[in-house]
Amino acid sequence: MMVRVLCLMVLCLAPAWVAAQDGPLRIEITEGVIEPLPVAIPDLVPEGAGAGDWGQRIARVVAEDLTGTGLFREIPASAFISQVSSFAAPVQYADWKAINAQALVAGAVSVNGNQINVKFRLYDVFSGAELGDGLQLAGTTDGWRRIAHKMADVVYSRITGETGYFDSRVVFVSETGPKAERRKRLAIMDYDGANVQYLTGSESIVLAPRFSTTGDRVLYTSYETGFPRIYVLDVGSVQRRVLESQQGTMSFAPRFAPNGQTVVYSLTQGANTDIWSMDIGSGQSQRLTSTPAIETAPSFNPDGTQIVFESDRSGTQQLYVMPAGGGEAQRISFGEGRYGTPVWSPRGDLIAFTKQSKGRFHIGVMRTDGSEERLLTASFLDEGPTWSPNGRVIMFARETQGAAGRSTLYSVDITGRNLRPVRTPEGGSDPSWGPLQR
Repeated sequence: MMVRVLCLMVLCLAPAWVAAQDGPLRIEITEGVIEPLPVAIPDLVPEGAGAGDWGQRIARVVAEDLTGTGLFREIPASAFISQVSSFAAPVQYADWKAINAQALVAGAVSVNGNQINVKFRLYDVFSGAELGDGLQLAGTTDGWRRIAHKMADVVYSRITGETGYFDSRVVFVSETGPKAERRKRLAIMDYDGANVQYLTGSESIVLAPRFSTTGDRVLYTSYETGFPRIYVLDVGSVQRRVLESQQGTMSFAPRFAPNGQTVVYSLTQGANTDIWSMDIGSGQSQRLTSTPAIETAPSFNPDGTQIVFESDRSGTQQLYVMPAGGGEAQRISFGEGRYGTPVWSPRGDLIAFTKQSKGRFHIGVMRTDGSEERLLTASFLDEGPTWSPNGRVIMFARETQGAAGRSTLYSVDITGRNLRPVRTPEGGSDPSWGPLQR
């Protein structure tokens, strides 16, 4: 089984004209209430034979990406006064102002065999100026959704000032069957649930897949030998190998270091569970914690100097931070309830976690010193947060109650707004959000 990787070519287009603009269009993302910015996204103009409905398909994905953030509101095509009939035609700003469009995405598409070429520009309607240079994207028709995601990333970035996250993928555990006999296999998908491909079969239980920082490998735990062992899988070839551990031990909860060469994980020996690290190349391992407690779910900070993990060394499940090489750990969670599955934000400023309190589960965030804790969700069972590449959105798994309960993936903004289900063909759990694709 092969997971295909699309290569895209990105070129700058010379702007049709240059205009001075005072106070460029910009969404300032704060924790206050945000009024979504009205944006017009006409279908891309087909150029030449074979372009057909590609312009409509691409525009729809761009619109779904942007409106899915909760920061944008699409103006329906039925309200348009002007139509974009040519990529070279001047923009009729008065017509777009009349329908209150503040941004306009205009583009064109051409197809030659299985090659597709897209060019587009972003306009600030009220200042009458183009935002940045136009861009051209080239790829294969099989990868048209990636082109749309890249377009949306550019629009998002130019208006918010933040890096986008749409051209990214998520590895997760796909779940089928009744709760008592659930079958699980690893799957990979676009961030929005499209293009699902399966990486393993469902013969054995698989848990906790974790992307490398470059997105080319996945760590996960499998029970195919009867007890948990860690495997590393190459996403492109779907080839895998086991990470050898000490005989008579169980290893699980792995995660890559930012350098991609080191793995941290939990190892159970007898009745004791500690955190270890391993150099993938040499197989050399090092014990990082040594207490009678259960210590697991390690996660590095972005520069690889610190690790956050969960431990019950204080008598209840709490979060701790220690140097990446081991040493004294500092407790950072002090709220009511139990804390687990911590994950450091790619920005380095926050730690996401699962919290259990008063019979409810929550996804929350806190500063790296434990201050400013905020709970973003609440349900019968929310768990396993993972960060978008830009640190703006968190994806997690939510399971419904009862014998017929089902686990589904959700996403939520770090402000606690815009809680949304992620569309997948089957149930899902244990998501791990990969980096922006190259």
